[in-house]
This record gives sequence, C-alpha cells and structure tokens, in this order.
Amino acid sequence: MNEPTLRRAISADVPEIRALVQRAYAPWLAVTPRPPRPVTADYDRAVRDHRFDLLVDRGTLVALIETVPEDAELLIINVAVDPDRQREGLGIRLMRHAEAVARTAGLQGTRLTTNTLMAANIGLYERLGYTQERDVDHGGGMVAVHMVLRFAP
Repeated sequence: MNEPTLRRAISADVPEIRALVQRAYAPWLAVTPRPPRPVTADYDRAVRDHRFDLLVDRGTLVALIETVPEDAELLIINVAVDPDRQREGLGIRLMRHAEAVARTAGLQGTRLTTNTLMAANIGLYERLGYTQERDVDHGGGMVAVHMVLRFAP
C-alpha cells in the first residue's frame, strides 16, 4: 500500500473535506447528545481561516487535521480519518505533524478539546502525551475535555 502524501488544503478541497468529516464522525452521532462541532462546521470559512493538512492516497482524501494558532499554542480543531483507513496510524501521523508545525512556529505546545463520551479518543491522546487540563460542562450531556501537550523548554 502506498503511503498517503501530505499537502495543504485549498478551497477546491472543501466538498471532499466535508464528506470525509461526515463519514469520520458518523459513529459518534449515536454516542453524543448533539452532533460534534466538526459535523456542523462551515468548511468554506474554516479553510479560509484555519490551516488544513490533508493526507491523500491516490487522489483520495483519507485524513485531515485542522489547526489554528491560539495564544502560545496550536489549537487542534479537528482530526478526521476515513473509517476505512482507521487503525493505520494516519491520525497519529497528523497529530505528530501538528506538533512539528507548532514547534516550527515557536509555540509552546498543542491543545485540543473532545467530548468526554469519546473515551477512545481521550485514551489515544493520553498515549500521545496529552494531559487533561479541565472539563467544561455545556449542559445536556455535553462535557468538553480540554487536553494539552506542552513542549519541554
């Protein structure tokens, strides 16, 4: 199997980004009381305002990571991997890529937010070195878990 190539997104990628996010988050729709934010995001706007790094395999988008600098850290807004390509390390590859982007930019770390009901994701982030910073209850069963990875000085 070919190794997917990494490239930055352009506006023409929006329909494929939207479709990938819908597929990737579909299993969580039955778990969370409301759709996760990436499911309802405005990707035309997001691609203009944020950085999207895509993993593409033979012309097909298989994974993405959306980031934006926030204060002294790089905020990871969204990581999505095609369900047919999960468990291949693509998400980990993108997380490590985001960390490299943050280091190159001179930032102090990366951070992300996930839903407490997404326990598998939380476990993955913890294995990658992220720590839970705080939980925020948004009501209606929506508890956001804020996680951070701080770089050593």
